[in-house]
Amino acid sequence: MSATSHPQKNRAPRRVLAAAAGLATVGALVAAMPADAHDRGHGHGHHQPSRTVDVQLLSFNDLHGNLEPPAGSAGTVSETQADGTVTSVPAGGVEYLATSLRKARKGHAYSVTAAGGDMVGASPLLSGLFHDEPTIEALNKLDLDVTAVGNHEFDEGATELARLQNGGCHPVEGCYEKGKKFKGADFPYLAANVTSEKTGKPILKPYTVWKKNGVKIGFIGVTLEGTPDIVTANGVKGLKFHDEIETVNKYAKELDRQGVKSIVALIHEGGAPASTSYNYDCDSPGAGDGISGPVVDIAKGISPKVDALVTGHTHQAYVCTVPDPSGKPRMVTSAASFGKLYTDTTLTYDLRTKDIVRTSVKSANHVVSRDQAKATDMTKLIARWNKLAAPIADKPQGWISADINGRGATTPELPLGDLIADAQLEGLAPADKGGAVVAFMNPGGIRADLVYAASGGEGDGVVTYGEAFTVQPFTNMMNVVDLTGAQLVAALQQQVSGSNEASPKILQISEGLTYTLDLTKSGADRVVAGTIRLNGEAIDPAKTYRVAMNEFLAGGGDGFAALGEGTNKLVGPSDLDVFNDYLAAHSTATAPLAPPAADRITVVR
Repeated sequence: MSATSHPQKNRAPRRVLAAAAGLATVGALVAAMPADAHDRGHGHGHHQPSRTVDVQLLSFNDLHGNLEPPAGSAGTVSETQADGTVTSVPAGGVEYLATSLRKARKGHAYSVTAAGGDMVGASPLLSGLFHDEPTIEALNKLDLDVTAVGNHEFDEGATELARLQNGGCHPVEGCYEKGKKFKGADFPYLAANVTSEKTGKPILKPYTVWKKNGVKIGFIGVTLEGTPDIVTANGVKGLKFHDEIETVNKYAKELDRQGVKSIVALIHEGGAPASTSYNYDCDSPGAGDGISGPVVDIAKGISPKVDALVTGHTHQAYVCTVPDPSGKPRMVTSAASFGKLYTDTTLTYDLRTKDIVRTSVKSANHVVSRDQAKATDMTKLIARWNKLAAPIADKPQGWISADINGRGATTPELPLGDLIADAQLEGLAPADKGGAVVAFMNPGGIRADLVYAASGGEGDGVVTYGEAFTVQPFTNMMNVVDLTGAQLVAALQQQVSGSNEASPKILQISEGLTYTLDLTKSGADRVVAGTIRLNGEAIDPAKTYRVAMNEFLAGGGDGFAALGEGTNKLVGPSDLDVFNDYLAAHSTATAPLAPPAADRITVVR
């Protein structure tokens, strides 16, 4: 399931402030290259200086404003042990990421830090409440050199993205701290394949060149071409998104003409390794055999002029070699998400050819462990912003009796998905609120788990506003629309067909809707149409049903064209308000909410 299909509206009008541990598989490339490319030169019996230097490339992706360590299963990585067992290792948090990167840089004369997009957007309250200014500030302190844009950089539109790059206080909410103006990112955001419809030019720099002591490495940044399908229409208004391969190849040629022979592509699109363990060897039994998904075809199409690919979007961890168009292996990496891992890649730079010696490229993912010292500058940054957020963030919304898994669930139906869909149905079922009889929630919009253990001083089992916001950070407005039974069935089939066939997006459904998902079949047949029931009755193709969903789904987002065909639309409150109202109505300290059974979809494997 795609990890990142989840839109966000501009939340400004509705937001008010009240007052290394673990080493991954090392990939060594075996392309046919000159045998002496990494040798030290010798002449007349005298030792000559090396013609190569090693450049350290540190990279990460999909931070999503997670400055504090992510809670619950969202804050762990899977690690395969020597005996084959898999353990969960707590990881992430920008205080530890800063320490990890600073330690890793020690002893390296040449070190550059790059990111694969989605640094912001879908962020927890600490960052999201302030339009992600805290995250940009943290990335500046981390000494990030460059990042690609991801789809979430467009959640609030191109104008807000430009503000994050260039600085200036928010146009509606102004400056958050007295006497302090937001400075913007001191690293370039690259958007090579995103152009303005008016000018036809990239909206931000397409590439940048990192230089030190004559060493030059070009970085080209792109987001996935399908960004408009997974971001609200307002976020991509006036923009065009172009093919990733064509764009990277175009600018690789341009850099090459400028004499920049060493090139890294930062691509916000990714793949799915055969194992969720970060230290899985995805070059086994052969190069790239253990990875699938869009990034494989992209890697195979990108010019051999590009020496390595830093990727993202799928929130997976992998270090793989995928053959370039000339058949030579090339490193393709991703460091999971939320700052839980970082990738350390060695690029051996030939001072004579000014190119990377591909046979010498090595790479590994490392855990951002929480048993190391915290970076004190990050601790201070978090405390400063938490103080501003506290009046809203700490307010209790409801109570739960145990963890209710969303992002951390391993099944197509998420317990937290059921809870959210039920909240949406209840909030929009009254005739004057829309008259909904069923509700759908997109899985990618559920960004975290609800965790029983206290995150601060609120006490175990208490769900605070900040925790609820972290689960649903987009503040999408709810819609109720008319759909025919035939359109309802089509929407359920679109979960596993069309653009969602390779990576299914299973809608979370409200109580009363049941069906069988047969994963032994292919395409639309995986949703067994004859089993679909609403309150025990078969869906009537000709009957009209009132359906509740967020505005992203109602716009046909995530490949659900059938949901975009709704008529007689009524706009309701925000998804977060509906969720918080449900928590308040259905839980108390003495009668907390229990995790739903998640038994509405019968899965056949």
